[in-house]
Amino acid sequence: MTLREKAKLMSETDMERAIRRMAHEIVEMNKGLEKVVLVGIQRRGVFLAQRIRDVLRQFEQVRVPTGELDITLYRDDLTLLHDHPVVHSTSMPLDITGRHVVLVDDVIYTGRTIRAALDALMDLGRPDIVQLAVLVDRGHRELPIAPNFVGKNVPTSRDEVVEVRVSEIDGINEVVICERQEG
Repeated sequence: MTLREKAKLMSETDMERAIRRMAHEIVEMNKGLEKVVLVGIQRRGVFLAQRIRDVLRQFEQVRVPTGELDITLYRDDLTLLHDHPVVHSTSMPLDITGRHVVLVDDVIYTGRTIRAALDALMDLGRPDIVQLAVLVDRGHRELPIAPNFVGKNVPTSRDEVVEVRVSEIDGINEVVICERQEG
């Protein structure tokens, strides 16, 4: 099966604008940044969390602690995905107990990735609150999970794939929608 690019959903400028807006919303919802910790879900969520952190530093003059979370071993579909899963790093800059953790991911779809992230987070501490920031919400939830901060809502079919591309991995910043094709 191959993917055919169908449309560009967000340009680099659109992504930057959405990240700035989400950063402002994080400050508002948390009444400041005193207890906030950003936690990016491996892989692209890590880079989006770093971008939100950089925007917050620009307009609030505060360096928000930012961590990385690998959920590979917490997935409920691990045996369906790979015989030898690739495990990335998990690193937290501080104890998350009593903090306001903002999980950051690129796309929310069924909600299963976030369920796995919540399980992984609870193994690291007990935050006061966990919030979710996603660049794209494409719908089709299978679990009762909803993001607090959304860059863009995009109605999709189950045959489509939303790809968030970040320069650190993909060499370009954009969001595209692709169709699956038998090939």
